Amino acid sequence: MKNKITANLNAQGVPTQIKNPELVKERRRQIVDATVHLFVEHGYHKTTTRMIARAAGFSIGSLYEYVSCKEDVLYLVCEAIHGEVQRAVEEALSGSAGNGRATLAEVIREYCHVCNNMNDHILLMYQVSQFLPKQWKIKALENELRITDIFINALLRLSGKGDIPKLDHKTASLVGHNISVIGQMWAFRRWYLAKNFSIDEYIEYQTKFILGLVFQNIQPKEAT
Repeated sequence: MKNKITANLNAQGVPTQIKNPELVKERRRQIVDATVHLFVEHGYHKTTTRMIARAAGFSIGSLYEYVSCKEDVLYLVCEAIHGEVQRAVEEALSGSAGNGRATLAEVIREYCHVCNNMNDHILLMYQVSQFLPKQWKIKALENELRITDIFINALLRLSGKGDIPKLDHKTASLVGHNISVIGQMWAFRRWYLAKNFSIDEYIEYQTKFILGLVFQNIQPKEAT
């Protein structure tokens, strides 16, 4: 496991018997760190709550003070991975104060490196999110869109500045979703891509693709 999850784990809706929110965050962080390793090594279905408790240094009774079932743990894992990716992307954006092509290229580069560093986490999240209860699936999709919105808002901020052409919201939205997907694509298909591209070569090709979308700025025709 390349990265240790450090995101806020005080997830709303996950039941706990503990009234101290800081303690809940700390203990859930321990649970998530242990669980990611187990899910990657053994798979979701073969990982039991007893295995999670033992790896996290809990008794099984103590574990159930912080979660009520394995599905809760799975949601916390997905929540933490989304949170870590979002934190890293926002951090990269905060360091890019300029405007124009170079700033957009830097955003893409940093995001792809985040996805490369968290490859196992991202792959795991998409493999197991289908097993989330409906309420948690909805939350996971909201988290996914929140990360994409970071790119959309960055594009709208850069729109018309420096050498970036003016972008309408529809175009910025499509390009933002494309940026989100190219990072995930590296995680999903690294088994093939890494045989043919280094991560930096992959970023170079994908950046040219994204910049092509931005600078062509093709406006779709309205349906008649």
